[in-house]
Amino acid sequence: MSKFQQQTRHFIEYLQIEKNASSHTINSYTKDIDDFCRFLNKEGVSSFNDVTQPVVRVYLTALYEQKLSRKSVSRKISSLRSFFRFLEREQQIENNPFVQLVMPKAEKKIPGFLYSEELEKLFSVCDLTTPIGQRNQAILEVLYGTGIRVSECEKLTVSDIDFSIGTLLIRGKGRKERYVPFGSFAEAALKTYINEGRTYLLNKFQCKTDSLFLNARGNPITSRGIRVVLDKLVKEASLTIRVHPHKLRHTFATHMLNEGADLRTVQELLGHENLSTTQMYTHVTKDHLQRVYMNTHPRARDEKR
Repeated sequence: MSKFQQQTRHFIEYLQIEKNASSHTINSYTKDIDDFCRFLNKEGVSSFNDVTQPVVRVYLTALYEQKLSRKSVSRKISSLRSFFRFLEREQQIENNPFVQLVMPKAEKKIPGFLYSEELEKLFSVCDLTTPIGQRNQAILEVLYGTGIRVSECEKLTVSDIDFSIGTLLIRGKGRKERYVPFGSFAEAALKTYINEGRTYLLNKFQCKTDSLFLNARGNPITSRGIRVVLDKLVKEASLTIRVHPHKLRHTFATHMLNEGADLRTVQELLGHENLSTTQMYTHVTKDHLQRVYMNTHPRARDEKR
């Protein structure tokens, strides 16, 4: 095992044990560091301690020559900055050459969301007479009604539901837990699915699991399975837009803010660590802006008419 590989392995173990990082995060860090190591080998740099700011600038230039987006470059630099911060803490290097590097500004994209008409179409296509249709309806109601991530939806168990107070226990990033309320539509869909569809699937395939959402064989559904379900429902609803699970999360946040929820509340419901992450949802629809203007501006309408 090379020195590069050994130091990288120690960092990955640190992420797993001390930071409780998800497998997705660990895979991203590993890929970014491995790419950087290949660059160092090509440049004849044999030690992380020999990485200087000029070397980092050459690497940054190489990334842009690959036509990578600013977001991808920012992620790679962020990964390496954290890695070198770890090496510096462990006294394996003298200085972190990424500290003074200015991160490229990421493109500001407004999160896409669904309008009420599009939601109505999506919620109307499930066949509620079948176990799978009942499950799909429950998935839709939970994703839109709570704003949870698809990975959090995948981890839900029946025992995480408290119908008496209408809350779900959510296990989020970094194993952080939070309680999220759900409304009457999600409650009705969940009860129907649990009492009928889920029970049918468990009995038919003789499965035993506390996982809430099951696939067609009675086993716990995966995040990929949920995405496949959503793609199928979008086609059945004849929607021309792309709807991924995260778009339902965007829609939840947008609609909450449009109807008067404060930013801190939405932040807590979404499980965001930083308020700045939630602030990207402060955009509002033109209809909402027009409605607020017409109802509040003293010269927006003629009261005599």
